[in-house]
Amino acid sequence: MSVPTSKPTVSEREAREVAEAARDQEWHKPSFAKELFLGRFRLDLVHPHPTPGPEDVRRGEQFLARLNDFCATRVDGARIEREAKIPDEVIAGLKELGALGMKIDPKYGGLGLTQVYYNKALALVGSASPAIGVLLSAHQSIGVPQPLKLFGTDAQKQAFLPRCARTDISAFLLTEPDVGSDPARLATSAVRDGDDYVLDGVKLWTTNGVVADLLVVMARVPRTKDGKGGITAFVVEADSPGITVENRNAFMGLRGIENGVTRFHQVRVPAAHRIGPEGAGLKIALTTLNTGRLSLPASCVAAGKWCLKIAREWSAAREQWGKPIAEHEAVGAKISFIAATTFALEAVLDLSSQMADENRNDIRIEGALAKLYASEMGWRMADELVQIRGGRGFETADSLAARGERAVPAEQLLRDLRINRIFEGSTEIMHLLIAREAVDAHLSVAGDLIDPDTSLQDKAKAGAGAGVFYAKWLPGLIAGQGQLPGAYGEFRREVDLSRHLRYIERTARKLARSTFYGMSRWQGRMETKQGFLGRIVDIGAELFAMSAACVRAELLRAQGENGREAYQLADVFCRQARIRVEELFTRLWTNTDDLDGKVTKGVLTGTYTWLESGILDSSDDSPWIAATAPGPSQKQNLHRKIP
Repeated sequence: MSVPTSKPTVSEREAREVAEAARDQEWHKPSFAKELFLGRFRLDLVHPHPTPGPEDVRRGEQFLARLNDFCATRVDGARIEREAKIPDEVIAGLKELGALGMKIDPKYGGLGLTQVYYNKALALVGSASPAIGVLLSAHQSIGVPQPLKLFGTDAQKQAFLPRCARTDISAFLLTEPDVGSDPARLATSAVRDGDDYVLDGVKLWTTNGVVADLLVVMARVPRTKDGKGGITAFVVEADSPGITVENRNAFMGLRGIENGVTRFHQVRVPAAHRIGPEGAGLKIALTTLNTGRLSLPASCVAAGKWCLKIAREWSAAREQWGKPIAEHEAVGAKISFIAATTFALEAVLDLSSQMADENRNDIRIEGALAKLYASEMGWRMADELVQIRGGRGFETADSLAARGERAVPAEQLLRDLRINRIFEGSTEIMHLLIAREAVDAHLSVAGDLIDPDTSLQDKAKAGAGAGVFYAKWLPGLIAGQGQLPGAYGEFRREVDLSRHLRYIERTARKLARSTFYGMSRWQGRMETKQGFLGRIVDIGAELFAMSAACVRAELLRAQGENGREAYQLADVFCRQARIRVEELFTRLWTNTDDLDGKVTKGVLTGTYTWLESGILDSSDDSPWIAATAPGPSQKQNLHRKIP
């Protein structure tokens, strides 16, 4: 048995091939967002808005009531922020409540909540303490329960899911000190030795890893005559000999999370604990994240609701120049943005979650768009709240309380939400991931045509196939329902949302044409045009959010639940979104992307080092990336088991 001693050397093409092999190559179910990027506004896929069944509602509401009481009486968010730790008794209480098993089937001891109610629970508990929201979502959204639900054997489910439902905390370990969104360079190894695999390597940013009982670990299995090898997923007991939690990391926000660095040295894992076949690890991770990413929008929705409440109360109480600051247009515009955006984010979250529950649609793009859009807009709402609060927004809650004012942790919210734009796929990576899925139909018919390594014969075949596809597709982008004044008339009430749906239909066709123009212009270089692709994705995200907002408004109207007000909020949101969309379209072709690239090269080659003079660098001269050579740990094990 040999242990790899260095990271694999991977070319750009090889890295791309690994990522491509991990994604689901087929579309077996319809996708609203995929159709949107192709210029087809399939409103029938989301309207009428799907709703949960009566039994799902009953069980979900009962649990939310118990969770609300628990959070109100037993969770002290300020203490968690102060001590940078969730008290053991709080975690014990969550276990007793069954919160560890919200998404686990009742036959394994879980609550069996739907995705909709799971997200409502995360939003509720996250409003009490974001650190608790992260603990629960990391455990259930990407930890052991979800991969086993999708890919585990019956024996694995029987062995691990009852533990995860009531007593054991789980964590997901993929990232390494020198490996982030490029898993082709993964260095942690798993070498087969009889009935076991032997793990060696170091994992970074292991959320829940400091206190976890069970781990999902991604490791590279060498190819052998008996196995294909590749990146593979394992369930690992956290107290196995050879596992050391070497550091508990500290961050600018989410101070109570148990996130660390974990070293594996000759850790034996039974082959029976491997999830799926060898080489399926990345596919398992990506499939798990299709719905797992929806936990982040849940926290952003909760943040938006809180921002709105604080902005409303503060702006009515604070007076400037003879009237409440809410009555000044500059502040009022911010409040309107927070209200409209919160409505839209909840619409996106509930629609995506209900679609996940129904399992009639492929929501890989919808889930990714929800994560991308909510993380960006959630951050903006928190920033606007800090601005509305002025100096008090920059002041800590403890400081405010010390001088006799309400302890409003606006600055904490800003710090806590900042990570959402980075983890579970940074904004930049989400742009590329969504863009790849959005252009899948084009690459399926014209991929060989634009691939420089394809033979002339294969290019000719691809050209013929592409000709047939585009001869049918392009004419459909010329005209549609968006040009008919009476289209979508069921959304025309006291407030007229039909105009926004017609805009979405027209704009989806424009977006598809723009994508086609880009592919025609850059062909094989399209994947390097990350600025262009990012704007294409952002336009699609706005259109998806507009669609969700309109559909949700009509649902609430039909149910008699604040329908008039919902229509008003949807209308305002769509008007705001349309302004952003038009700006993004302008920036598709009028931008500084090429100039930015030239300046970047100059910065990296030292052309502008003179600009850095006149300062002191307070960072030290330690290496940028810590050493991760395999071997026994030289540090104290910081892993702690919560009773």
